[in-house]
Amino acid sequence: MAAHLGRRLRRGATSGAVVAAAVAALAASQGPGTTQPPADGASGDLPIGAGDTATSPDGSASGDSPYYTELPPLNTPNKPGAPTGTLPIVTGPAAAGIPASVLAAYQRAEQSIRSTDPGCNLPWQLLAGIGKVESGQARGGAVDANGTTNSPILGPVLNGVGFANISDTDNGAYDGDSTHDRAVGPMQFIPSTWATWGQDANGDGKKDPNNIYDAAQAAGLYLCANGRNLAVKADLDQAVLSYNRSREYLNTVLSWFEYYKRGTHQVPDGTGVLPGNRSDNPGSRHGARPTPTAPASPRPTPTTPKPTPSKPVEPTPTKPTTPPTTDPAAKVVRLNKDGATALRANAGGTFATRPTVLAVDLAGRPVAGVQVRFRITGETDTRFAVGAREVTAVTGSNGKAVAPTLKAGELTGGFTVSATVVGRALNAAEFSATVTERSADTLTHVDAKELTATTGAAVTGPVTVKATAGGAVAAGVALTAEFVTSATDPQPATDGPYFKAADGSAVRTLTGLTTRADGTYELPDIFAGDKTGTFLLRLTAPGGGTVTITINVTAPAPEPTPTPSPSSSTGTPEATPTS
Repeated sequence: MAAHLGRRLRRGATSGAVVAAAVAALAASQGPGTTQPPADGASGDLPIGAGDTATSPDGSASGDSPYYTELPPLNTPNKPGAPTGTLPIVTGPAAAGIPASVLAAYQRAEQSIRSTDPGCNLPWQLLAGIGKVESGQARGGAVDANGTTNSPILGPVLNGVGFANISDTDNGAYDGDSTHDRAVGPMQFIPSTWATWGQDANGDGKKDPNNIYDAAQAAGLYLCANGRNLAVKADLDQAVLSYNRSREYLNTVLSWFEYYKRGTHQVPDGTGVLPGNRSDNPGSRHGARPTPTAPASPRPTPTTPKPTPSKPVEPTPTKPTTPPTTDPAAKVVRLNKDGATALRANAGGTFATRPTVLAVDLAGRPVAGVQVRFRITGETDTRFAVGAREVTAVTGSNGKAVAPTLKAGELTGGFTVSATVVGRALNAAEFSATVTERSADTLTHVDAKELTATTGAAVTGPVTVKATAGGAVAAGVALTAEFVTSATDPQPATDGPYFKAADGSAVRTLTGLTTRADGTYELPDIFAGDKTGTFLLRLTAPGGGTVTITINVTAPAPEPTPTPSPSSSTGTPEATPTS
């Protein structure tokens, strides 16, 4: 039976039932606790029109690209209940081995997403199940030290012939096809879906669907979308079906998911077991029947007696052609900080420098393929760009590991970013980091006309200033407005114009003013006071931005003296009336 279930399954009328039977056999052979995929009657796929190969994928990640349909073996990788936290380099059935970089990518994605979306309960074994079915774990771990596949992994042309019909959405940028789309990378993302969900999980500044770290992080976020809780069976099924809308696909992924949950181990990159068959082989999709072959002619019965068999000669074992792979982390003797060691950013801004370390061996040579964990410690709301306080990066061929970009929060002050080698007790490389308050290097008076007022009245027109930093709008910058005695030696003024406090009293210094999203701030009403002259209002911002505004206060014009009428003039005799 094991041999029968180990073959490639044919998509069509009976495949779903066979997968369900296989998973039931897995459950029976491995003990209680296995979650079986749902039964779906006689069909292995969803009905036509529900998102199967004859319809548009409607936003699915892989769009019904070809996938491996071989089932996991019935024997358990490790004994049920055996600990899997510390994975041996090579042990157990070959099918249970996951290439080192691929396994690291799945586990890093789980760790990252659990820190930002703990309610999703993403297990890395689910990513492993999808990765196995979609690409055979990146073609058996054929990736470089940064986790990028040695050559692009492309699904078939999605032109409606045996697959979904999806016109080009990326101008061939990812899949090299400017007419139709093709699923790309070890997790088989359609380019349009990657445009929405693509991630830069290895911190190299690129969102590459052919990079296992980027693709695994994107797949995890995609599965967790819409508030799903993958610990709930209905949400788990819905997540997998959203990835590829086929019931057979769901059943196959879940069978590998259960298999990996019961134990796995790490194998060197490039040595993973690659399934031999793809479900896009001729005659294997949409229930097509294989072409029958003529039965073999019966072998004639021998007429002579068989010779007595001799004792078989034991074959001489051959030495392995490649030496066993050593964990790169074992070679590292220290992590050196590379580049800037002091990191600085304004609140709400982005750190210009990313923490970078160099892993070296005893001879001072760089060591590639080492997992380095970067961790933010201290009272801060700064996070890495992926939203986590802790991330893992892998050293490249130059031995360097680069953390993702740091995003400053609103809390100002200092904190530390530490870098350690995963699985080693070496001293950490530590970077000091500081978040300063938002700043502006320039303040300008938006309406630069001269301000005038008369004693006892308000200054005419609103007063608006704008803050910029490096020519860019500076939002959220704290301003101080103060009336001063001199532009060259500013001292607080004690008379002249003023602002009004809530109780109506005169106030000549305002603090805690904050620029708006467009960098502007409109001052409250200014009152001239009872003294004439030229007065100065000075505004300052952290970062050196300063502007001084002049206000001219004059006395009100005197009221004109009324001219007396002739009839009221004294001593002017009245005219004598004539007869």
